Amino acid sequence: MKKPILVAPLLGLALTGCISFGAKPPPTLLTLDAAVAIPVGETRSTGDSATIMVQVPNVPHELATVRVPVHASGTAIAYVKDAQWVEAPPRLFARLLGDTIAVRSGRVVLSPRQSQIDPGAQLSGELRQFGVDAGTGEAVVIYDAVLSRGVEPVFEKRRFEARVPVTPVESGPVGVALSQAANQVAEQVADWVGR
Repeated sequence: MKKPILVAPLLGLALTGCISFGAKPPPTLLTLDAAVAIPVGETRSTGDSATIMVQVPNVPHELATVRVPVHASGTAIAYVKDAQWVEAPPRLFARLLGDTIAVRSGRVVLSPRQSQIDPGAQLSGELRQFGVDAGTGEAVVIYDAVLSRGVEPVFEKRRFEARVPVTPVESGPVGVALSQAANQVAEQVADWVGR
C-alpha cells in the first residue's frame, strides 16, 4: 500500500518565498523631531490657561502617503528614493503643532473629543506643501492655518512657510531638513495663536 503524499503543505512552503504583500520597507523610517518638549510631570489646568484644539490638517493627494514628494518642475512630482515617514505627514505635523503650541503659548491642547467638553480655540487648516523643491534645493513646508479663537464664529486665516536648504536629496538629509522646516512653521503658528 502506497503512503499518501502531502502535496498541499509542500506547495505552500515553496510559495512563501514568492509571495509579497507590499513593497519592501526602507532600512529606516523618517519622523519629525520636535525642537521643544512638554516637561514631564507638568500639570496644566483649563482654570489657569486657555484651551485649543488642533485638528489634523487637510492635505493634497501627493501628501496622503508616507512618501516624500519632490517637485521637479511646475507639473512634475517624484518621490525621494528610500524615504518614507513612520506615519502620514498630516498626523506628524498636527502632533508637532500641538506640542509646540502647548510649550510656547502655555495653552492646554485638547483632542477633538476633549474639545467637545471645553470648546476653546480651534486650529485647522491645510498642509499645502511638505516636501522638496528640486529647483531651489530646499525642503519646503507651507501651512494655511484657520483659527477660531472662541465661541464667536470669527475666523482668522494665515499662511505660514519655511524653507531649509537640503543637499543631497536623499532620505537622511531630507528628513532632517523637513523636520527643521516643520518646527519653524510650528513656532510661527504657536506665536500667532498665543498673542
